[in-house]
Amino acid sequence: MHYIRNFCIIAHIDHGKSTLADRLLEFTKTVSERKGNQLLDDMDLEKERGITIKSHAVQMEYKYNNQIYILNLIDTPGHVDFSYEVSRSIAACEGALLVVDCTKSVQAQTISNLSLALKNHLSIIPVLNKIDLLESISEDVMKEIMELVGCKMEDIIPVSAKNGLGINNVLNQIVTRIPAPKGDPQAPLQAIIFDSLYNPFRGIEALFRIKNGCIRKGQKLRFMSTGKVYSAYEIGILKLKRISKNKINTGDVGYVVSGIKNTSEVKVGDTITDAHKPAEKAIQKFKEFKPMVFASIYPTHSEKYEELRSSIEKLQLNDAALSFIPESSPALGFGFHCGFLGFLHMEIVKDRLEREYDISVILTIPNVSYRVYMKNNQKILINNPSDFPETEKLKKIEEPYVSVSIITKDFYIGNVISLCIEKRGIMIGHYNYMTSKRIKIMFEMPLSEIVFDFYDKLKTISNGYASFDYNFIGYRNSDLKKITVLINHEKIEPLSLLVHKTKAFFLAKQICQELSVLIPKHQFSIPIQVSISGRIIARETIKALRKNVTDKCYGGDISRKRKLLEKQKKGKKKMRQIGKVEIPSSTFITFLKVKN
Repeated sequence: MHYIRNFCIIAHIDHGKSTLADRLLEFTKTVSERKGNQLLDDMDLEKERGITIKSHAVQMEYKYNNQIYILNLIDTPGHVDFSYEVSRSIAACEGALLVVDCTKSVQAQTISNLSLALKNHLSIIPVLNKIDLLESISEDVMKEIMELVGCKMEDIIPVSAKNGLGINNVLNQIVTRIPAPKGDPQAPLQAIIFDSLYNPFRGIEALFRIKNGCIRKGQKLRFMSTGKVYSAYEIGILKLKRISKNKINTGDVGYVVSGIKNTSEVKVGDTITDAHKPAEKAIQKFKEFKPMVFASIYPTHSEKYEELRSSIEKLQLNDAALSFIPESSPALGFGFHCGFLGFLHMEIVKDRLEREYDISVILTIPNVSYRVYMKNNQKILINNPSDFPETEKLKKIEEPYVSVSIITKDFYIGNVISLCIEKRGIMIGHYNYMTSKRIKIMFEMPLSEIVFDFYDKLKTISNGYASFDYNFIGYRNSDLKKITVLINHEKIEPLSLLVHKTKAFFLAKQICQELSVLIPKHQFSIPIQVSISGRIIARETIKALRKNVTDKCYGGDISRKRKLLEKQKKGKKKMRQIGKVEIPSSTFITFLKVKN
């Protein structure tokens, strides 16, 4: 246990976190030679988007002063939507490498992740990355890090993860500055599950960190949250490939396969103990996550409902921040109402379902959670606009607000403030100059305004030089209106949404125009109407596909043509009464862009 070091890497997105992990693997000879970039980012989505989505654990061995040390690294995501992954990784470590790009300086998510690490009493090792680049502003960035962490300049390790400069120094500092894990090898087993994944052949693999005691192959284990007992058919350590072991000791990180098939029986944050000599109490659980964005997921083909359920349950094992409950829609059939940590998180879940589980899905308009107070003093939490009560029964509505921290260059401050005001933001305090050219500003704004396209717009107006982080601060009164879409006089609830009254009229007109283009023509005319709080304020009509029935009437009496047209008119009228409008799944997906 004295020669084990458990640590994670925390940083903002694109600061070279995964590249540094690659070099650590190479310098410890965990991999013999360069096998490509981002070795721990094994999902296609991670490679395509250039971001870390999942935490990845890997064990390395490093020789220092003629002693072999075991280094357990947990690589973490950098995007704000995956902060729950970071919190789980931090809970299994004693130290953290804080990586900062010396060309971009300290970013908002860097501060957020550092705050999380300090709350968990982790030893922080600041690492200044990309020092070989010409646009480096190392001295200014070092001053920011010193002020942020409270360290000296010599405590900051300058490196170039891409070229391997300074990596040996990083490894030495991990050994000397990060404390060994504490625990009692003789005490009853206590191991905390920090992640899990589903294997179709072996069942659920639980990833754990041992606090007290040890685990042996074949040992009877009790999962304390469910009380279920299973045998440890296989245990092992986490290198780039799973390596089976007969015993894993106190303070170490590993995995266990117990043949569990039911996804509800393995929970992140649960404690594993010995079935015969159990621990008295469980290790403290991770902080519970709160979904910020809600949307419904439906299978494109209704017969795939059960397959979708199974896939979401398996995905939830590997993504504990995903929550879901069954629901049904007259237009889309049976599906699931899901909670996500952000818009990017929602997109990733959709993409993983389609790629990893081969299920084509329809995603409804995302929304946040609202509090509704009725005139009869009843309080309701609304996660779906279709559940929104009638206006005359309402007393007041509250929507979630967040505190937004934005760091940008002074050159872009005007554009950033304009964007925040456009998103109904209220500036808090004054500018805070972190350096002579970098400013930190604080805003309070509705969560619904930032979960969709705020991040993309912020990056666009600042040429990529702005970053932001947000924290939930509570609910506040708001004047919201429900937009309802009627197609052929039938309400389509999956297209309903709640918006602030200042944007309702313009958005309703825009939705009506867009849907008239997105929905294909039918054999009968289709009226598209959009109402706000029950009042129709916009309408478009999709004209019917018509056959030229008079084409064969050449010459002769005009009454013959009129007779054919009158017959066609009656047929169209009958079809409009009994016909059903088919809305393709692509319409719902494209409709998201209208809301954005």
